[in-house]
Amino acid sequence: MAKSTKKAGAGAPADPKLQDLQANTESGQDQFLTTNHGLKINDDQNSLKAGDRGPSLLEDFILREKITHFDHERIPERIVHARGSAAHGFFQVYESMASYTKAGFLQDPSVKTPVFVRFSTVAGSRGSTDLARDVRGFAVKFYTEEGNFDLVGNNMPVFFIQDAVKFPDLIHAVKPEPDNEIPQAASAHDTFWDFISLMPESAHMIMWVMSDRAIPRSLRMMEGFGVHTFRLVNAQNEACFVKFHWKPLLGVHSVAWDEAQKISGKDPDFHRRDLWEAIANGDFPEWELGVQIIPEQDEHKYPFDLLDPTKLIPEELVPVQRVGKLTLNRNPDNFFAETEQVAFHVGNIVPGIDFTNDPLMQGRLFSYTDTQLIRLGGPNFHEIPINRPVAPVHNNQRDGHMRQTINTGRTSYHPNSLGGGCPFQAKMAEGGFTSYTERIDAHKVRQRSKSFFDHFSQATLFYNSQSDAEKNHLTDALSFELGKVETVAIRERMLGILFHIDKGLASAVAYNLGLPVPKHETILNHSIPADGDPQAFQPVHVKPYLDKSAPLSMANTSKDSIKTRKVAILAADGVDAAALTTVVNALTAQGAVPEIIAPRLGSITAENKEEIPVRRSLLTVASVLYDAVYVPGGTNSVASIAADPDAIHFLNEAWRHCKAIAFDEAARQVLEATYFARKVPANPDAATQLETGLILSANADELAKTFIAAIAMHRFWEREKPQKVPA
Repeated sequence: MAKSTKKAGAGAPADPKLQDLQANTESGQDQFLTTNHGLKINDDQNSLKAGDRGPSLLEDFILREKITHFDHERIPERIVHARGSAAHGFFQVYESMASYTKAGFLQDPSVKTPVFVRFSTVAGSRGSTDLARDVRGFAVKFYTEEGNFDLVGNNMPVFFIQDAVKFPDLIHAVKPEPDNEIPQAASAHDTFWDFISLMPESAHMIMWVMSDRAIPRSLRMMEGFGVHTFRLVNAQNEACFVKFHWKPLLGVHSVAWDEAQKISGKDPDFHRRDLWEAIANGDFPEWELGVQIIPEQDEHKYPFDLLDPTKLIPEELVPVQRVGKLTLNRNPDNFFAETEQVAFHVGNIVPGIDFTNDPLMQGRLFSYTDTQLIRLGGPNFHEIPINRPVAPVHNNQRDGHMRQTINTGRTSYHPNSLGGGCPFQAKMAEGGFTSYTERIDAHKVRQRSKSFFDHFSQATLFYNSQSDAEKNHLTDALSFELGKVETVAIRERMLGILFHIDKGLASAVAYNLGLPVPKHETILNHSIPADGDPQAFQPVHVKPYLDKSAPLSMANTSKDSIKTRKVAILAADGVDAAALTTVVNALTAQGAVPEIIAPRLGSITAENKEEIPVRRSLLTVASVLYDAVYVPGGTNSVASIAADPDAIHFLNEAWRHCKAIAFDEAARQVLEATYFARKVPANPDAATQLETGLILSANADELAKTFIAAIAMHRFWEREKPQKVPA
């Protein structure tokens, strides 16, 4: 074979002396301020002028370079998924999956495959809040030895539409309305619900988006899904269908909607900050990769179509096998260069993984490349460091805007003899990718399979699988969103859609909107657009194949850990240092992150005269930024906290959001100052404390033990409706 036409480092200088000089500069041994061309700058504070009060001179090339680069620093933001955060890490498979796939990174448990993972909201701009009610993107770039594999998914397993041709319409509808650019990062407006009310295929996804899944507690505490059905192909060219899942080891948790709105004001970077701080503190987020494997012969076994992206495969029908672990252990060095410039593509696959005929996936295969061409400056965006594969790249693609590679040799075509025929095509046995051979015998048509017409059975399954608290949240979310819709006819159409999902849900939302419950005979007319295809909007009701699916409810998630939970400790001068230390040590030992919050910054003086540093004050934080609250004893501290309106509001708000709250018995005065004190027994026993999430004890060790168990429960939603307090 002829010598490779690509050097080891894209654009690397050939002269070893130049390489050494470049390495010294990059390592910090010679960090003088320079121009982009390496010229050392003597004065970066003043532009070149004709006299100290004269005009600036065009000759000032340093000024011109600096301003020109600044003027061009921004690139177009992503049309969707514009706001994101990311991290580096690695993936390890538990045991070889050779029986299912020949993908190299799924073979050897000893191999750590580097990854870069980007999380995102969908609808909002780069400057919007992290806590919008929205789908969350969950995109993983695997840097494998066979090339990059991008698993580009969401935190919900289904999607709004069945065919990519409707994607521009969906996004146009959910984005701010074009006449006034309102509202930002929100779906609670007429154009979105107008579109949804005319697209019954969106019914299932709407249940997910209106559920608590749309407001996760943390990016580290949400699931991820590949959404589409993919194929796995093994070395014997045998294929099976697969659905990809990411299961967080911390469990799946959310915030309350009222809490989400307040966090957006207190800390709109809440999710970004949480991910960054967790990794910086060594609390590395972890997910297990799960797969649902379906043999080819079972493609038509189920009462739904595997290729329909608005459907999931219930885990009771096909269990999720956990086959490997993803760990994020390093924050990006530069947000723009990595998080903003990373380019994901559904079409980035490796041998052993292939596509299916999912009509939404087929459209994405075109859209991703098309988008990157304008966002990242042209056809060479794959050469940006964060996008470069670790596998060697040899091809005849040359030149173009922002080309980084210095190619040598005279041939840039295939086949050739002048270059020794290099680079060669790879046989399948040499790792060459070949598309899975699928026989297709069909006419070219613009229509969809009748197997795609059941729009409601899985929406009903999702609703029926929710806990009572989650059902209440769904009702509240739909009432909130549709309550902001000004066009009554749109509200009525949506009630028609909800009627097909659950009559009780439709009735509850109708009551909140002040509208009559829809009648069955009016629903179809409300659901068909004037120019629509009646067949495409004809409701098809499939006989339920499951009453409930436990994994669809977050109430069934793991509740055995308090790792990385943030616990607020309200204290002031005169705090009981012994009790405080006992509880803090117990929380820390279980992986929680306790933070002392006082009326002021600096430090507080304990009863024993110990100086305790304070990093947060009631002036700068709120209960919505914490998972639980503890109030230690100490006569003066208790008196100060009980008399502080901000502290009492902090506690009332934490109670309203159903969080675990603990009081030393010596801090009962603070409890009695709260609004919720009248709603709980005066002297609850241990069982009642754990049931309500309100812990009260004179024994610091016992308090810590019960408090930790309560925090692990995440929330006490049962107190939400009957015990709501003003906060």
